[in-house]
Parts: sequence; C-alpha cells; structure tokens
Amino acid sequence: MVSRTDAAVLIQGETGTGKELVAKAIHQESQRKRAPYVKVNCAAMPAGLLESELFGHERGAFTGALTQTTGRFQLAHTGTLFLDEIGDLPLELQPKLLRVLQEREFERLGSTRTIRVDVRIVAATNQNLEQMVRERRFRADLFYRLNVFPIALPPLRERSEDIPLLVREFVRRFALRMNKEVSHVPPDVMEFLRQQDWPGKIRELQNLIERAVILSFGQDLTLPGGTFKRTTRSEAAPVGNRTLAEAERDHIVETLRQVGWVVGGRQGAAARLGLARTTLLYRMRKLGIAQQQASAAPAPAPEWSNVRSVSRGARPSLTEPVWLR
Repeated sequence: MVSRTDAAVLIQGETGTGKELVAKAIHQESQRKRAPYVKVNCAAMPAGLLESELFGHERGAFTGALTQTTGRFQLAHTGTLFLDEIGDLPLELQPKLLRVLQEREFERLGSTRTIRVDVRIVAATNQNLEQMVRERRFRADLFYRLNVFPIALPPLRERSEDIPLLVREFVRRFALRMNKEVSHVPPDVMEFLRQQDWPGKIRELQNLIERAVILSFGQDLTLPGGTFKRTTRSEAAPVGNRTLAEAERDHIVETLRQVGWVVGGRQGAAARLGLARTTLLYRMRKLGIAQQQASAAPAPAPEWSNVRSVSRGARPSLTEPVWLR
C-alpha cells in the first residue's frame, strides 16, 4: 500500500533481515519504478566524503576536487533514494538532510546555486532511533520526517513460516546455477530447518542451502554431514517421545566426544557438523551442553591451537573449559 504513495518509509530490523530487499521492492512497486533507484550507505564513509556523496561538489571546493561531481540526490531525481544505516548519519549532516526533505532543495559543496529535486526517501537502520533521539544522538525533527511510514522487519527466528519459501527458492536458485537436479526438500529436512533459530539470519540459511546443494546427489536435498542425520522408518530406533531438540543435543554431544570435545579447527566438532564455530557454540549454549556435559567430558591435554591467541606469559582463563575457547 505504501509503495504506491510518495511517503517516506523507515525500515527497522536486525542486520540480515532483508531491509535493502524491502526498500528495492517498494521502489519497484511504486509509480517511480522507471526512474532511478540510488543507494547510499551512511556508515561506509566519513562525514566529509558523505556530504559530497549526497549533494555533490564543485571543482575546487576542497583539496582534490578536480572536477564537478553530481551528488546522489541529484542522480535520484524523480526516483527513489535509499539511505541505508541512517542511524550512523553524523550529527553535523542531519540538518542538511532535513532541509532537503523539507524544502526539496540543496546546494553543492562550493556552490551558491540552489538545485531543486523530486526524490522519494526510503531509509533503513538496525538501531533504535527513538532511543537515539532520547540520548540526543539523532535529531528528533529528522526522525519524525523519516518515520512517516515505519516498517518493522522481524528476524527469521520469529517468522518460521517463511523458511519453506526461502528454502525452496534457494534450492531452485543454486541448483540452476550449479546445473544440478536437486528439486525436492524432504519433509524431515524441512522440519529441521524450521526449528532452528538462525542467529546468522537469512544469510546463514542461504549458505547452508548452498553447501547442501553442492553435496546433494539426485533430486533430494541432503544437508551437510552431521547437520542433520536422516533415518528411515525401518532404521529408526524407538526413542519414545524424544523431541527434535533432544535428538539434536545428543548428536552434538556424541560428535564432541568423538573429537575430544574440541570445537574449532579442521578436526573439530564444528567442521564435522558442517557448522560455523560460532553457530555451534550458540547451539551448545542454547541446548545446555556446555554446562551439563563439561564435567562428563574427558579432560583433553592442553592444546594451544584450541585456545584464543594469548600474549607471551599470559595464562588462559580457568573459568572456561579448554574445548570452548
């Protein structure tokens, strides 16, 4: 509904929730879809360069300004300007941005000529702008000018109903790119994927599906070894009412025992399970493995390769088991 208007949109959500995709979709569904769609990352450059990037500059405006440059606002004329990471916009630039939003005009650096523009603003941030306003780190008048139509994007863990749609799309995309026949996601695999928290957001899910497509043969998607162990009905042992979380926990514990409770490294449990080390540590803490299984684990000999870099003469923490470091 908001796409078909010219209202300013503020997209808020954690990193990796797809804010830029939503911003582009708003532009493509708008009446400005045939006009330019221009992006600016407000966190990617210092204040001086960002001002020139937004508004442009005249030749000789500052040291190194050898030619006249057109700013992003002028490039986006009649179209949409996407201001990503707007919460990182320096305070000294916020009044200038506010003026463009209110008056639809600005001057290039080093120029007195006023340039009028017709630009729709879509902004995005992973920060709490209301809190920043209370702390006077973001101007209240700019916040209310941007926050005409707020859109909150929930993380993947709060919208598990979207996971099957994403999985099928990623499988289709990677199978086509790799010229493979993978086209079917078994129900037990899909249910396993739906039950995960995905601390790495959509990118973590996308990377896992890409690895799975690489390792799959035939039409069925097979997750990387150790990530999920499928069993047929005849092979399955009676496990009573054991939950999926309990099965996952048992599998992680068994893998840790096999590798001497070493998490990282080429021979560690993370590599065997096909997970990033940080992801495995997150799963272990969530499932209570670190607290409940440390005492039952065989005490491995100290291996400096399994410990974070320690300065000469320093001693590693004694409060953290060696297999967690």
